[in-house]
Amino acid sequence: MPRYPSASQTVQGMPSGVFSKVAHRIAAITGERYPLHVGDTWLQPASGCHLSDFSEADHPGMHTYAPPRGEPTLMDTITGLRGVQAERVIVCSGATGGLGALACATVSPGEEVLVLAPFWPLIRGIVTLHHGVPVEVPTLGIDDPAELVALLKERVTERTAAIYVNTPNNPTGRVYSEAMMEAIAGFARAHGLWIWSDDVYEGIVFEGGAPSMGAVAPERTFSVYSFSKTYGMAGNRCGYILGPSAEMMSSVRKATVHHYYSACTGSQLAAAAVLKGGSSWLETAVNHYRQAGYSAADTLGLERPQGGTFLFIDVSAVLDERGLQGFMIDCIDRGLILAPGDSCGSDYGSFVRLCFTSAAPDVVARGVDVLAGLLKA
Repeated sequence: MPRYPSASQTVQGMPSGVFSKVAHRIAAITGERYPLHVGDTWLQPASGCHLSDFSEADHPGMHTYAPPRGEPTLMDTITGLRGVQAERVIVCSGATGGLGALACATVSPGEEVLVLAPFWPLIRGIVTLHHGVPVEVPTLGIDDPAELVALLKERVTERTAAIYVNTPNNPTGRVYSEAMMEAIAGFARAHGLWIWSDDVYEGIVFEGGAPSMGAVAPERTFSVYSFSKTYGMAGNRCGYILGPSAEMMSSVRKATVHHYYSACTGSQLAAAAVLKGGSSWLETAVNHYRQAGYSAADTLGLERPQGGTFLFIDVSAVLDERGLQGFMIDCIDRGLILAPGDSCGSDYGSFVRLCFTSAAPDVVARGVDVLAGLLKA
């Protein structure tokens, strides 16, 4: 029987937006706002890398479709930077579009993806939207590779197709050690699984380096990169996927073509420019982010983040009978907007996520002071 006017059961079963329940309160804020809920930066892109820096006169065809695999200048820049064949790279419409393409290309309906939690809030819905089943693996506070493998073993089934890993992590600011990465890779090999490596914060590391899952398990890892976080170009919607083989990337290409055909041509030109000349901008940005992240953590009495742009804060000690929703309303009533922890995993309903780069440092500092006051109340 036709089901008009009902929507797809898959979409109907998905939650609404993270802030839908409190959107009216956010809209009603008067006075200063502290918008620390969305992962973004207050910094403008590097000089010469704004979309306004590119014209049809200098870049004929910039308002036409780029090739589905990627605009040639950007493709040449990526392959030279990464030292890989072009057949292993596809430019995507942001990392979100890239991960959606991976879900489409590597997961059949009803298959499962092990998602290391806490996680980037949209990955759970991306798996679901492509008719897969996200299986959360809570890893907060776990540093022992053997303990992580034990958790994975408890949740893997014959239907498991892939593992999702995000490091530096959104929302915790954690950088996985090489031993943890090796453990994940070994588990994936033992069970014949793909690895989706969400590397959008690859360039935002505060001390030392961040081990690469693509280097640890190149034969089964799809690494997803973004210009949104690393270079302050979130509105451009541009990223890229580096896959394990040309054969698998041909399947991913089918998914990207049928989702959005090609990423924005102008955005790809800006991305190529920033890869060629944006290193000093990134160094300056990371210094700003480190200072903001360390300051926020110190004020709140938290461990300093190792990378990324977030703090993940347990507020269970101050929750009343209203739960996390009530606490978030108290924050909003003071102009402070945070993300609920359960958007990052079902086990984190007493946490909030704070982005310390989404507003100018003085605004972030005042917002953090508001939160510190609520936590002491």
